[in-house]
Amino acid sequence: MTSPTPTPSTTPDPDRPSQADKAALFDAVTTEHAAIYGYGIVSAHSSPDENELVSQALAQHRERREAAIKMLTGHSAKAPLPAVGYRLPFPVANAVDAAKLAVRMENDCAVAWRAALEQASSQPDREFGVSALTESAVLAARWNQVLGRWPVTVAFPGGSE
Repeated sequence: MTSPTPTPSTTPDPDRPSQADKAALFDAVTTEHAAIYGYGIVSAHSSPDENELVSQALAQHRERREAAIKMLTGHSAKAPLPAVGYRLPFPVANAVDAAKLAVRMENDCAVAWRAALEQASSQPDREFGVSALTESAVLAARWNQVLGRWPVTVAFPGGSE
């Protein structure tokens, strides 16, 4: 489940490509849209000590989303639009909740980018997937440090191993 999740819809997105590589990239862009929305919530509830981390994360997700959209259109596929609304996976009322939401979003992005990497059919797409997965894993680790969690990362980000 992507966090925050788009408000439920009764019909699948008709623009989602049927080819596995393009569909995984489409889904990763959808996850990036959700993360960008979620970082607005994280920003509103984070302590001033995390302002720089929030700003860096938001900039990375925006840059990654835009690059992935260009990749999709370069593959003659439509890019997903942001959802009309999003539902948070849990209430966010303070800095700890905000950091937990950030970790959840980064882990969700890692899952999406790992899927895109696994389905990629070209070297540039694989390279982009590796970078995106790595950046999400690093951000998750940084947020885990904020929370005082140990270990701060996992051996294989984006997977269930």
